[in-house]
Amino acid sequence: MLLAALRKSLASRAGDWAKAAGAELPKDLPLTIPPLKMQADICLPWPLAMAKAARKPPLELAKSLAESLHGLIEVESAQPSPPGFVNLKLNNSALCANLKAVTLSPQTYGRDEGGPARKVLIEFVSANPTGPLHLASGRGATLGDSLVRILNRLGRQASSEYYVNDAGNQVERLGLSLHARRHGQEPPEKGYQGQYVTDLAKSFPPEADSWTPARWQAEGIKALLATHREDMEAFGVSFDRWFRESELHSKDALKAALGKLKARGMVYEKEGAVWLGTSGAAESEDDKDRVLIKAGGTATYFLADIAYHEDKFSRGFSQCIDIWGADHHGYVPRMKTAIAALGYPPESFHVIIHQLIHLFRGAEAVKMSKRTGEFVRLREVVEEVGRDACRFFFAMRTPDSHLNFDLELAKKQSSENPVYYCQYVHARICSIFKEAEKQGLFGPDMPLPGPNGRLLTAPEERALLLKIAWFPEALKECEKLLSPHPLANYVLELAGLYHPFYEKCRVVDPKEEETSRARLLLCAGVRDVIREGLSLLGVSAPEQM
Repeated sequence: MLLAALRKSLASRAGDWAKAAGAELPKDLPLTIPPLKMQADICLPWPLAMAKAARKPPLELAKSLAESLHGLIEVESAQPSPPGFVNLKLNNSALCANLKAVTLSPQTYGRDEGGPARKVLIEFVSANPTGPLHLASGRGATLGDSLVRILNRLGRQASSEYYVNDAGNQVERLGLSLHARRHGQEPPEKGYQGQYVTDLAKSFPPEADSWTPARWQAEGIKALLATHREDMEAFGVSFDRWFRESELHSKDALKAALGKLKARGMVYEKEGAVWLGTSGAAESEDDKDRVLIKAGGTATYFLADIAYHEDKFSRGFSQCIDIWGADHHGYVPRMKTAIAALGYPPESFHVIIHQLIHLFRGAEAVKMSKRTGEFVRLREVVEEVGRDACRFFFAMRTPDSHLNFDLELAKKQSSENPVYYCQYVHARICSIFKEAEKQGLFGPDMPLPGPNGRLLTAPEERALLLKIAWFPEALKECEKLLSPHPLANYVLELAGLYHPFYEKCRVVDPKEEETSRARLLLCAGVRDVIREGLSLLGVSAPEQM
């Protein structure tokens, strides 16, 4: 991969420069995209970052860095720029060699060779099995599933997990609510009132009339969890494990976790209850102590969550990432404090909070589901606009931003619809290859040519070559931000760059065979990167539309 090789070359050449300057090179050696007016491919902000430690003007450092980089195989020119940047222009031959490498192995393009092979567990959705999955679950599923795919592409060992809360008061109330509805009665206080409860209660066979509330609880969880699995499968999400809370109780994991906290001196007893005593600790992010065992001897949900995360780390995961809805924001500090109390480093646990989705049909807000009368079900939206639109729209925004989802826009088959825009470019390139084969420019006996920098020099061609080279960096940005939005926007930008190329550079021209075949290679690179990018987002890449 070009930019990975470039970073190694830069590090080798700039090491002596940094030593002479009396400062250390910036961590991770950042490469940035310069403004269009600079007429450069890559911008190095290193002199600005090092100026204070070196006690030298940034522009002076930029000039000396530029001089030290002359002659690098990947670099055509290196120029200093105020107030302290170095602008690089890459060799066309290097860009074309990268292009060919992409087409030879698109499924591995973007792998971070030599990067950390850490084990990461991402837990997401984890909706209580007391009702159908709502639309917000789709946003959490998109975040989690896309991140698992991206991290694995980079070379990490990422796994996905769905935590099933099948123990406690909530599922008990589900059983009582189903039992009541089955017999034409109102659910108990704090029971479940949705129409889905009545529909589910009536769906069971005649013998269910004699079931106990406990049996109703078990059968209700089983039925609703099956719908969760179906919805996730329809959404393109598969979990490596569906972890049940009842597993923790069956193996006394709560008792073991409490014992570990006691051994570490992190708990105390007061008024008959057992408390996690961390509010005064320097590393605590919580503002008060929390109850682990109530005065009556009942364990709290908090202790179950602590035991669950202890189980995660005991399975060998070095980092645990939880994806929660907006209503869980206040729960973050206490869980971070609990992880520290268990003895794990702060960086080993991270929570992503995704904000609400506001559903629109054009300019009109959609406030509730006609089917349930309570909330918008994920299944309803997927059935109306399709999985691809849902996942791409969800992936385009940062998790911490509210999302306005326009149902009508998501269904449009035009350039206004961002997912259609990207998929159309992929399909167009597939049709170009069919035409090229008819014209004798490509086929089983006529594979794509090797890279040739002198044949792909038009501004539109060079823009595509450079954008393709940035794909691995887009994946790293997703990892850094723990969000797939850099990749979604990257694919959209790549598709946008293809349109001017298609308008100005004729691809299939038997009279210009050498140029045509070079442009076919470029088209193949764009096609492959769009397909791989969409795949990592859980979106399909159709060959015709």
